[in-house]
Amino acid sequence: MGKSLTLPNSSGSTYEYTAGNFGSVDGPKGNFKSRIAFSAAHVVADPLAATDPVSNSQIDWDSTLSYRRHLWSHGFAVAEAMDTAQRGMGLSYEMAKELIKRSAAEARTVNGRIACGAGTDHLTPHPAVKLEDVEAAYEEQCAFVQDQNAQIILMASRALAQCAQGPEDYERIYGNILRQVSSPVILHWLGDMFDPSLSGYWGFKNLDNAMEVCLNVIWDNKDKVDGVKISLLDAEREIEMRRLLPKGIKMYTGDDFNYAELIQGDEKGFSHALLGIFDAIAPAASAALHAMDDGDLARYNSLLEKTVPLSRHIFQKPTFSYKTGIVFMSYLNGHQSHFRMIGGAESARSIVHLSDLFTLADKAGLLSDPEQAAERMKLVLNLAGIRQEGMVSGKL
Repeated sequence: MGKSLTLPNSSGSTYEYTAGNFGSVDGPKGNFKSRIAFSAAHVVADPLAATDPVSNSQIDWDSTLSYRRHLWSHGFAVAEAMDTAQRGMGLSYEMAKELIKRSAAEARTVNGRIACGAGTDHLTPHPAVKLEDVEAAYEEQCAFVQDQNAQIILMASRALAQCAQGPEDYERIYGNILRQVSSPVILHWLGDMFDPSLSGYWGFKNLDNAMEVCLNVIWDNKDKVDGVKISLLDAEREIEMRRLLPKGIKMYTGDDFNYAELIQGDEKGFSHALLGIFDAIAPAASAALHAMDDGDLARYNSLLEKTVPLSRHIFQKPTFSYKTGIVFMSYLNGHQSHFRMIGGAESARSIVHLSDLFTLADKAGLLSDPEQAAERMKLVLNLAGIRQEGMVSGKL
């Protein structure tokens, strides 16, 4: 009852779809043993805030923190105030500080692992910005994260990408910051498909040269580096880089296209994970990682291979709009009462994209309550002018 919908397709016509024929994955609870798995977490906007939703969005703190408890309960560590939380893309640094403070406190109440992004986003890139300004900005944000007793994720800097004259500037800034931190950090190499402002990071547009600079930074400061997360959507490059890391330095995959095989690894090693897609597929990813802990690679692969089409869809170009799909999944699954985002980012994907997301999530067993998800999807479809028959009230 209530699970049949009229969905649009890319040709401009519609078709009928009935949800709930593929079952739902119920991920087990508890921590993982064989891999470290961070989920970058999204933020929930306050839809009732009497402020401009584009320039001055507010956060619904209860729903935002509740979602982090959901992730911790499934065994994930939380990567806070990253691009999945719309950091620098709707989430200001002042909001990010409050988010880090509240999430770190919440982590302590549930004994959950948390790492938080430290960057330079309170420093607006402009021609007058100097390397000294970038270094001071990094120092300020790293100190704040450390004050919350959270691990640092050292984020890529738009300001550094603009003012650096070459690879030696990256090595200088990163070296100076890493020498000051009190405990090992996770470096984050975010590709320009996620943030075009980071084009040419590490001083080179050629990725082979850029990787060499990043590796130099890690080798020169290996006592202060826990691992590196690369988000380049290039599995071969990630494998190459993880084989060149110093012993004990972890590779955290940020590849939302090829995560299943990268986490499984090969005879020479494997990647841990720090992924935005885990926010959307937490139950299935948790079940898969617990299966890996049990040595059941067949079940691991069976569970994750069903999620890959959904992930590739959510992260399709323009890749930086993936946050819309992540939040839409949260809405469909009842973790928030609305589909509104900070910065008005709910408008970043088409109704056809969201409809395809719905069917892919259903086929992957990622609609926890297909009837509720269908009713919520109908509301969105009706708003887009695609009339739905048989809408029922309740469970919204």
